Amino acid sequence: MRWPRSPVNAMSMPTYLAAFALAAVFALYWTPVIRRAAIRMGIVDSPDGRLKRHEEDVPYLGGLAVFIAFLLTVGVFTEFQQETLGLLLSGTIILMVGLIDDFGVLTPRQKLLGQALASLVLIKSGIFIRLEFLSEPVAVTLTVLWILSVTNAFNIIDIMDGLAPGVAVIAAVVIGAANVLAGRDSIAFLSIVLAGAVLGFLRHNFHPARIYLGDAGSLFIGFMLAALSMNAGYTRINLIASISPALILGIPLFDLAFVMYVRWRKGIPIMHGSPDHFALRLRQCRLSVRETTLVTYAATALLGAAALIVSQVTVQLALATVATTLSLALISAYLLMKVDTDR
Repeated sequence: MRWPRSPVNAMSMPTYLAAFALAAVFALYWTPVIRRAAIRMGIVDSPDGRLKRHEEDVPYLGGLAVFIAFLLTVGVFTEFQQETLGLLLSGTIILMVGLIDDFGVLTPRQKLLGQALASLVLIKSGIFIRLEFLSEPVAVTLTVLWILSVTNAFNIIDIMDGLAPGVAVIAAVVIGAANVLAGRDSIAFLSIVLAGAVLGFLRHNFHPARIYLGDAGSLFIGFMLAALSMNAGYTRINLIASISPALILGIPLFDLAFVMYVRWRKGIPIMHGSPDHFALRLRQCRLSVRETTLVTYAATALLGAAALIVSQVTVQLALATVATTLSLALISAYLLMKVDTDR
């Protein structure tokens, strides 16, 4: 699969660092601007005493700052070839879907339809899961399911100051590292730019948050991570490593599966908001907001390390790593279900 190449023939570490820093600076600058605009237009998230327990109104639309920082940095460093344009176009579509949803005028079905449209635009540009043992129709179907799952997983994990952006930064860095190991410099570059843009925003979103991502931001970041993580040469040593993207993005996917299961057990609609997220359950265990986010960051880093290990070792060691990870996930889910969310 061809990905957009940088004007620089072989990307060096200084190039990555410069792009990362520039994206972070752009986000640091644009986030306060977007915040002031959101406040002026009354685009704020008000506490409801149930799921939204912040003390005062907090503006959102922070995802626009992330998008602008990402777009400007990519424009400075890369050529706009077909795949780059496809990625940016589909990312813009998903951003617009989230932006409209931030105004509360989309139904869940309309929101999902918009995400599917963005996925198809991405696929049309030639970006989809490419594994030799999969036929193209199966690969395209899996691509749509993967993008929808990760995009919505990031959307629902954005429930606490700094949680989703911090997870995104770590995941993007790991995806970048995997692509560096595979010699895919251009994908690594885009991942690092995304990490820098989100890190710059995180400066304003870490507890106590002064601005939120909003659906526009969480959907855009989730979509980009899903797209960038698909083809990083994970299976060069063993086919087990094809699940590496699921490990890298394991935290949001775990929360998505956990929340869906718990809500199904309770007999409430899956799309209905409830305090069943793992992070809110950790808060019930007397962890502060900052402690909860730091624990989640650590878990994300460990899963990222597991993904890199799986892609670099023999089949036997890869199976052992995956089995251990799944066992820990099941144990964690069992313990989290014991937490009383009614307190």
